[in-house]
Amino acid sequence: MDNNFSAQVKEIISFSREEALRLGNDFIGTEHLLLGLIREGDNTAVRILKSFNIDLYELRKEVELAVKDKTGKNIANINSLPLTKQAEKVIRVTVLEAKALKSPTVETEHLMLSILKNKENIATQILNQFDVDYDLFRNELGVVKSNDVRSEYAEENDDDFDDEKKYAQQKSRAAGTAKSKTPVLDNFGRDITRLAESGALDPIVGREEEIERVSQILSRRKKNNPILIGEPGVGKTAIVEGLALRIVQRKVSRVLFDKRVISLDLAALVAGTKYRGQFEERMKAIMNELEKNRDVILFIDEIHTIVGAGGASGSLDASNIFKPALARGELQCIGASTL
Repeated sequence: MDNNFSAQVKEIISFSREEALRLGNDFIGTEHLLLGLIREGDNTAVRILKSFNIDLYELRKEVELAVKDKTGKNIANINSLPLTKQAEKVIRVTVLEAKALKSPTVETEHLMLSILKNKENIATQILNQFDVDYDLFRNELGVVKSNDVRSEYAEENDDDFDDEKKYAQQKSRAAGTAKSKTPVLDNFGRDITRLAESGALDPIVGREEEIERVSQILSRRKKNNPILIGEPGVGKTAIVEGLALRIVQRKVSRVLFDKRVISLDLAALVAGTKYRGQFEERMKAIMNELEKNRDVILFIDEIHTIVGAGGASGSLDASNIFKPALARGELQCIGASTL
């Protein structure tokens, strides 16, 4: 492969081969290159697609439906899948796009431009359905690049911009919370998958078997609520953080793709509930959000404390409120308890 290709682009081409095998195709086409871009996730091309408010999950689903092999045929040689003529052309044009934009290396945005330039391939036709074309993408790329240059200049030359940047981040976070589908859970919980996406979690070492077992249990149709039991400090919470990292990296079964792991703060939930019915009202709001958003996996640390939590004389405690929903399979929960 051309030495001018960045490590990210090489990885995406490798991912495209894996996507072709996963979908039962005996070739690598432009659609598999697009799936590789989406799977890698952390690249300029994907960030530009997100700026168009495109649902990447829906985009990936459309591409998969278009190319998935339904015959169930066996692939003769899985080690050497050939590129289609269109895919070969896209790879060649990628180098030209990089040169046209005066880039020393071929990056993900050049690959996306090359895909969009060829209007006859499946990937471009699907992207057009999402109102993305070559000219629109290239214009947005110019805006992104100019913003990057300005931000680099600001970081190097003016520390006063730091306060403005922090304010903008806080404002965007506040806006994100306002648009959230789970405002009550966001208030009384901690989104571990979001922390994993932002790089706030440390890598987990030596707990691969436990994380794999938890993901297997969560992937079941029934009896899918694992509980972690162990001595203090052995790494029960770390297993859940490891699961969140795997979900973000898409190293889990497809059932768990795009799931959110939210750690419930029972202390915050109970705090301030002086009057009868306040705790039950909060719990009911959480249960309603969990029932409407089936992509949430609830994590309750020290789960034994939910017995009696918030319960006053003649009222329900947290465990009795959770129990019916768990029995009906309306929510998924991971518990952790200390021996």
